[in-house]
Amino acid sequence: MPNPLYDRLFAPLADRPGALIALADDTAISGVEFLSMIHRAAGALRAQGVRAGDRVAMQVAKTPEALAVYGATVAAGAVFLPLNTAYTAAEVDYFVGDAAPLLLLVDPARAEALAPVAAAHGARLLTLDAEGRGTFRELCDAQSDAFVAEGRSDDDLAALLYTSGTTGRSKGAMLSHGNLLSNAEALAREWRFTRDDVLLHALPIFHTHGLFVATNVALIGGASMRFLPGFDLDAILRLLPQATVLMGVPTFYTRLLDAPRFDRALCERMRLFVSGSAPLLAETHAAFETRTGHRILERYGMTETNMNTSNPYDGDRRAGTVGPPLPGVEVIVADPATGAPLPAGETGSVEVRGPNVFKGYWRMPDKTREEFRDSGFFITGDLGCFSDDGYLTLIGRQKDLIITGGFNVYPKEVELLLDEQPGVLESAVIGVPHPDFGEAVVAVLVAQPGVALDPVAIDTVLREKLARYKQPKSLEIVAELPRNTMGKVQKNLLRDRFAANFAPSVPTNS
Repeated sequence: MPNPLYDRLFAPLADRPGALIALADDTAISGVEFLSMIHRAAGALRAQGVRAGDRVAMQVAKTPEALAVYGATVAAGAVFLPLNTAYTAAEVDYFVGDAAPLLLLVDPARAEALAPVAAAHGARLLTLDAEGRGTFRELCDAQSDAFVAEGRSDDDLAALLYTSGTTGRSKGAMLSHGNLLSNAEALAREWRFTRDDVLLHALPIFHTHGLFVATNVALIGGASMRFLPGFDLDAILRLLPQATVLMGVPTFYTRLLDAPRFDRALCERMRLFVSGSAPLLAETHAAFETRTGHRILERYGMTETNMNTSNPYDGDRRAGTVGPPLPGVEVIVADPATGAPLPAGETGSVEVRGPNVFKGYWRMPDKTREEFRDSGFFITGDLGCFSDDGYLTLIGRQKDLIITGGFNVYPKEVELLLDEQPGVLESAVIGVPHPDFGEAVVAVLVAQPGVALDPVAIDTVLREKLARYKQPKSLEIVAELPRNTMGKVQKNLLRDRFAANFAPSVPTNS
């Protein structure tokens, strides 16, 4: 029987005797060797009783052995559940309790803390460390490298990824073989991936960006990977001349720009830089092009949908936009109340329909129904608008919309103006409770290194350029904005921080 993801991503490795994965120390693993790792890991899963449809949870360091667990889970017909390595035991307890995995794979250093979690929910606990060693590796070594993949269909689940849960209970997005495969095929085609490509892979593999965008696209395109445990500036600078593609979050690119050694010569072999997971500032886009001659390609996706839009490979890559919809993916900007499409230029709810869109939320049928229109469009929770020629610009999250005195304030509009002010490195605009207006607009600013911001001067500019209801009632200066592991600003933490002691002001420090 077919197994869509295994057949397209992993089975072809049997014909790849050349290097597929090269590590930071230049150790290389061929496609044939990696497929053997996958088969042995799949045998280990089967020996532990994992069967089709079972969940396999993993919270371990990024290694080839960990990546092989993903391939093994697919081959075994099971459902892969990667967990952020920063999650505490209490957080892991929630995910394991909700997803009910048969197996929980952890770092040996955390085994003692997580053993009660596994026991409480009936999961078997095995270990795998940052060197690829542990009880799971020992089990793998006892298996044959011959494995017959379990039959699966496009509609069968391949992965369960949990959303960040910043506004409530974290939800498990159910992703099928067809979801992941359709998106990998579209991206590999649109971004022109071939066997000549070398992907510099510095993203985590517990997130859709590093796992399903970077890894799946490289595999389906026949590319090889320089596989780094994480973002290491020196390693990136050393390996750039050997690579052709880098996928990263905006902080990758700002850190590269901060390095004097990063120049056009280092990027001579590179053909593509991709950014996602968080908004890329227009000034970063411009500075990167000036330094390297390359225009960063920004795209837009989310856990529930994989990638939805992309700036074009050939054509205008517009700073501040995430490009047109991918082929086969329908994206509309709709009236939030009715779902009726809005004309270009109007801001509304970004909604998506296509083979990339997930099957629903794990064990949350009511929440799933709430998030889908009768037409099949998924309500992303993002706000955006289309240009006349079809480029999507994201305005912010619906939950971040500020309603003050009955008027809507889109934080992005205020943030763009703030980011233009002298000395401002970045900003975040939030709403906090206000006794008269319902919500008050608060601007949180980060200064450029060595700069002392003048909030009064900034406030004067805002008063000249923004309608009164959009003007921040307080300007707060902080050392840095709180972010999650993928670089997204955690506005919920800012709201919690500044709501408690809000007072209208233009302070000089906070």
